[in-house]
Amino acid sequence: MSVVTQMIQVPVILDGVSKRFGRGRGAVAALDRVSLAFPSGSFTAVLGVSGSGKSTLLQCAAGLEQPTAGSVRLCGAELKRLSDRQRTLLRRRHVGFVFQELNLVPELTTEENIALPLRLGRQRVQRAAIENAAARVGLRPGQLRRLPSELSGGQQQRAAIARALVTGPEVIFADEPTGALDPHTADGVMRLLREAAAGTTVVIVTHQPEVTRFCDRAVFLYAGRVEGIVDRPDPVDVAARLHALGARAAQGDFATIGAA
Repeated sequence: MSVVTQMIQVPVILDGVSKRFGRGRGAVAALDRVSLAFPSGSFTAVLGVSGSGKSTLLQCAAGLEQPTAGSVRLCGAELKRLSDRQRTLLRRRHVGFVFQELNLVPELTTEENIALPLRLGRQRVQRAAIENAAARVGLRPGQLRRLPSELSGGQQQRAAIARALVTGPEVIFADEPTGALDPHTADGVMRLLREAAAGTTVVIVTHQPEVTRFCDRAVFLYAGRVEGIVDRPDPVDVAARLHALGARAAQGDFATIGAA
């Protein structure tokens, strides 16, 4: 298998990634020599207690933060070799994002919100692509003309996922996509994301064990390090592992490392 083929099959690779904030004695280590690979089409949850480095890992993997040490390869590109502009273009063309706050622009219609990544990437906006992304998440044509405020909470979630899908990304990063939702709604959002993004590499940061039943793999972080990886996670086992990590942190076996 060629190196190029390997990179395509593993679109997200972190190799010995460390991230420190600040300098000298006041420096805070958010990630400590993390090595992970996210294969094409995989659906992975990253979990850990507050301050374990989950969001920092996602930001480094997406090129939103530069590691202090180590390397990140995203969609075949070594991020540290790219300029800020090149990293931005890479994300616009190959990466989708789903945020806990959704970040829909209130003044734009649902259709315009979904098309936003295409416009920012200066790509041709084809109505068929927007309608296809909307159909994949169950939005009807009539709902595309509405403002976000005219949609239900569930419909807004669907619009946010459609926006992440519209460019046909190789990778979707989701930061606490169900964090503010009740369990029933969270279940629906995860099922929708799993079905709509089939074939796309998805990495979600979450603190909710129950959503891992939709995932192929669960990665546990603790104090900025990979504490364990579980294939085909069971939410009960995931909850027990998180409880154990929380107990360790409560006993003082945990250094405050900054961003969650």
